[in-house]
Amino acid sequence: MPEMARRGGGGGGGGGGGDARNWDEEGYRKSILRERELHYRTVFRTAFAPSLNPNPETLIVASSDGSLASYSISACISSVTQLMHFNRKIDEKPVPDFLLVEPLSVIQGHKGPAYDLKFYHVGEEYLLLSCGDDGRIRGWKWTEELNSDLSMGMQGNDLKPLLDLVNPQHEGPWGALSPIPENNAIAVNEQEGSIYSAAGDACAYCWDVETRKRKMVFRGHSDYLHCITARKSSNQIITGSEDGTTRIWDCRSGSCTRIIYPEKNRKLKEHSWVSSVAIDSSESWLACGTGSGLSVWSLLSCECIFSSDSCAPVQDLLFQDNQVLTVGSEPVLTRFGIYGVVLSQIKCAPQSAFSVSLHPSGVVAVGGYGGLVDVISEFGSHLCTFCCQGMD
Repeated sequence: MPEMARRGGGGGGGGGGGDARNWDEEGYRKSILRERELHYRTVFRTAFAPSLNPNPETLIVASSDGSLASYSISACISSVTQLMHFNRKIDEKPVPDFLLVEPLSVIQGHKGPAYDLKFYHVGEEYLLLSCGDDGRIRGWKWTEELNSDLSMGMQGNDLKPLLDLVNPQHEGPWGALSPIPENNAIAVNEQEGSIYSAAGDACAYCWDVETRKRKMVFRGHSDYLHCITARKSSNQIITGSEDGTTRIWDCRSGSCTRIIYPEKNRKLKEHSWVSSVAIDSSESWLACGTGSGLSVWSLLSCECIFSSDSCAPVQDLLFQDNQVLTVGSEPVLTRFGIYGVVLSQIKCAPQSAFSVSLHPSGVVAVGGYGGLVDVISEFGSHLCTFCCQGMD
């Protein structure tokens, strides 16, 4: 129960204990809704902002309320340090080990959840790109977002996107238009001037950044796409789908050149989706996360190097040198060697994690259920855990 409900009034402005004359019904209702919204908010993606500083400075968070919010990592660490220093108790309950943190700035990026974000480097400028449930890909100049002083009450609406792309609607019987399919993930190839999106209509799309026009459609999956990554050295993209396959596509022709079945060698044959794909820096290895585990493949031979079953679905992954970091529907960050040996497992704050991101320094950010973000050092210690402040 909220604190002001325990006090018997809260916001009534007079403090008379249980005096109903001071009861603020609207304030109480808002507090209940806010507590519920905080509990169910989900972080779907985190990304470290580009910087010349070798240490991580700013973390960008895409959330289920459609917001894109930036947070100062040093401020979060400082707040957690103070909380630990003043480790006191309130109402005989221990102070929580995470804080509700105000963002540096916030953009209302999408109507509905924001699922992914990427930085696109063009010249000396960075675009902050995001995609979401509304079927849009939107982009803002990062310097403008970084230097803006956007109040939470303004909801970021005064910072207009430089880029605004909308998925096509498909025509059905009698000319009826289907709903705009959502974008679940995006990838970029600055050399080709392209943005790629993984959509809910089982297609991937290629967009030209300069003309803002759709260049190509990749058709072949039989169910909606969860994930996408760009293999820039070969001008290819790789997609993962609810249909249980990973496909490699030629971006020149739009054709599928290879189909990979991550579940092919599993003993249990039940259907499982491909939730996440990642390639290493040499673009020679491919990692596939599924509803039942992890597999790593050689992109030169398309042979499976190892596969590992998991009791919980893998929901995001990435390469760090010759290691693979995974998170999923349990509060654990797992580090695998390239041939499948589990090197470490670290408990993280979100009970279900949807995003793992890596800074060049080795610092990792894990985001997920409850609006929680866990920032973990290269040595495995928790630098800070915070709960994202969303839009009012």
